[in-house]
Amino acid sequence: MRQGIFVRQNEKKWKAFEEKIADVTQVPADELTKMYVHLTEDLAYARSKYPHSKLQEHLSNLVLKLHTHIYRNKPVKSNRFIQFWIKEFPTELGKAYPQMGYALTIMLLGVFIGWLSSVYDDTFSRMVLGDEYVDMTLINIRKGDPMAVYSSMTEGSMFSMITTNNIRVAFLAFVAGILFSVGTGLILLQNGVMLGTFHHLFFSQGIFDETILTIWIHGTIEISAIIIAGGAGLVMGNGLLFPGTYPRLYAFQNAAKSGLKIVIGLIPFFVIAGFFESFLTRHTEWPLAIKLLIILASLALMLTYLIILPNLRSYVRSKN
Repeated sequence: MRQGIFVRQNEKKWKAFEEKIADVTQVPADELTKMYVHLTEDLAYARSKYPHSKLQEHLSNLVLKLHTHIYRNKPVKSNRFIQFWIKEFPTELGKAYPQMGYALTIMLLGVFIGWLSSVYDDTFSRMVLGDEYVDMTLINIRKGDPMAVYSSMTEGSMFSMITTNNIRVAFLAFVAGILFSVGTGLILLQNGVMLGTFHHLFFSQGIFDETILTIWIHGTIEISAIIIAGGAGLVMGNGLLFPGTYPRLYAFQNAAKSGLKIVIGLIPFFVIAGFFESFLTRHTEWPLAIKLLIILASLALMLTYLIILPNLRSYVRSKN
């Protein structure tokens, strides 16, 4: 992009920033941060495209003034952990809404493929889930305890194994985004096919209703978190595919940081899901009301972080 075009596209924004920096003490902290991000991104682009230009020098001066004010007045004591959970993580989720939508769509497509394939091919479930798992499940069903697999291990051992595996899958779905988002899409599709096949296995045995609520005691958080991790992978992949006006490497680095924040933020959710699957799902004898309560509470937790907090953060920023 020619320098003149770049200037024309951004000069109004820079002019507004200059006026605010001139009276920086009156600018809210959130707006200062947003200005700082915009200016550093523009400066990075100017350095790569127009080195040693007056434009680069001008942007450098603006960034320096803003940087000095922000870090000179930064509180010495701040709870970084709390700030991450109530601000950074929800904000990154809010910015990734389009990618989350794509991830959900791919996962649902996989569920549909898994279910439909199982309907028309009796051997499909064995190909996807494995002969050993299918045979074990059918035996448990005949014994009258279809969920016996969840009580086949001690709670502690199961918790460690399941939580570690789910976190591994989430990071794999994220890292695969480096393959221009295709890798992440394939992992989401694969998990969706497994999910659809798994559900059809119980449906075909006529026990879908009585098992589905038991399974989703842990599945509500677990599946939601995997979809979100896939969305984080798409965020990173889209940074490579669609760098916009920025250098591809710079756009990729920013997208990777945003995606990584999301995946790290998911770790406690996988711990909760692992706890539920190891300690709660095995109690198939629990009343329907208790199962529904756990599922609804899990859904409320996910919606709080996916919808309520991101929109609340957006509303607060708009008011400031």
